[in-house]
Amino acid sequence: MKFKIKEIKIDAGELTVILNNKDAKDMGVRSLDRVKLITAKKTITAVVELSSSVVKEGHVGVLLKVFEELKTCDTDTVEIMPTERPHSVELIKHKIEGKTLSAEEIREIVVDIAAHNLTDIELTAYVVACQLNGMNLDETTYLTKAMVETGDTIELDRSPVFDFHSIGGAPGNKITLLVVPIVAAAGLLIPKTSSRAISSACGTADIFETIARVSLTKEEIKNITETIGGVIAWGGNVNFAPADDIIIRVEYPLSLDPYSQLIASVMAKKKAVGADFFLLDIPIGPGTKVTETELANKYASDFIEIGRRLDMHVECAITYGGQPIGKHIGPLLEAKEALMCLEGKAPSTSVVEKSVAMAGILLEMGGMHNGKQIARDILDSGKALEKFREILQAQDGNPDLKSEDISPGQYKAEILSSIDGYVISLDNKKLVRIARTAGSPRDKGAGLVFLKKRGEKVDRGESMYEIYADNQHKLDAAVNLTNLIKPYTIEGMIISHVPGRGRATNYSKH
Repeated sequence: MKFKIKEIKIDAGELTVILNNKDAKDMGVRSLDRVKLITAKKTITAVVELSSSVVKEGHVGVLLKVFEELKTCDTDTVEIMPTERPHSVELIKHKIEGKTLSAEEIREIVVDIAAHNLTDIELTAYVVACQLNGMNLDETTYLTKAMVETGDTIELDRSPVFDFHSIGGAPGNKITLLVVPIVAAAGLLIPKTSSRAISSACGTADIFETIARVSLTKEEIKNITETIGGVIAWGGNVNFAPADDIIIRVEYPLSLDPYSQLIASVMAKKKAVGADFFLLDIPIGPGTKVTETELANKYASDFIEIGRRLDMHVECAITYGGQPIGKHIGPLLEAKEALMCLEGKAPSTSVVEKSVAMAGILLEMGGMHNGKQIARDILDSGKALEKFREILQAQDGNPDLKSEDISPGQYKAEILSSIDGYVISLDNKKLVRIARTAGSPRDKGAGLVFLKKRGEKVDRGESMYEIYADNQHKLDAAVNLTNLIKPYTIEGMIISHVPGRGRATNYSKH
């Protein structure tokens, strides 16, 4: 049957069309069934929703993703016919039953995910099956390779290529903005593609976007890397491992991150940019994704093994993540702190120390001796700042930008201590909740500045941290939340007093 196209300006996660109830009945189609949309130039598979009012008979409502696909066909009509669900749904059932999948079966699932052939319900079933039943190392390798093969890749004209990534979980982990220019200034190639926040206060792409353009094409990533040595780009703007981005979309509302999927996600993106040497940061501590050393060591072992199977040399650094890295979290605030560190004005030592250590490992992977000292010399000499300014200019930022030019949100609240004592701990997850309530990462000026961290003395009435927001309403909500969940633990030198039993003896002289 032929239908006239009606654009519906809704951006749904999956490819969706809306049919009139009568047309659907005539075609024998029900809600959540699949149909093929056929034009002279392409065929698209979409999921059906039904309505008696949104579209008239003879019309098909197409949501934004489908409309963008059809727009390239330059047509206002489309032929629609029912189609059966893909065989990969049966393979997902096999994983639900705990069966081991072959390379061909996993590739079939990934191809259908990348082609938007699975509904969100089917995708969710896949994610839950992986969470509950896991994948062995063979399956994880097959998954990684399939995710690479169903997307774009970059092949630089020079080699070797270096890359690094953090599993996440430690707020304020802004070290990419230092590591990339240090490594590039040392003469190595580092095409760093980064993510936006999923559950954190902000991702590297959210931070760097406040001062430069991060939505680069793969050609721009290649050219900038080969010309300057390094780039900091948003991975979501290029078609690297597209199935991964679709899977992440259904993982987020469930707060699921299956072990095998996390490994495949990271390794596929690194393989896509042609990385020969890859360093993984695994923060551990309360409130991080990896809370135990045993799990961190398992991740390290499995990442290294998957890397071997992909002809990639992988090393891992298990790092401290028990409290935020540095003094700032939030997009503009973290960009400001990173630039301060490059300028030699670091407000705390943790960002510099971690950046120099991570960059040093990468330099040693590249054959340099005493990498940490070389990295520190590059930072202290101003060469890293110079390289950072080159990257800024190449990505349409202001190469003359200074840290004092960057200002956070105009609305601010100070959170004061109610007692005298010492900061015993900061709760990472609670601090992230407060930052997100203040508007981070979408509101670029939102975030937190820490005036006191673990082990520091604080007096009653003294400010512990500041909350910034781009509007008053979100600031008020963040203040209310911080009063409710109390992310700081402060205690005196005497943690508790346990009195003795029995009657006290009076030793005073009469």
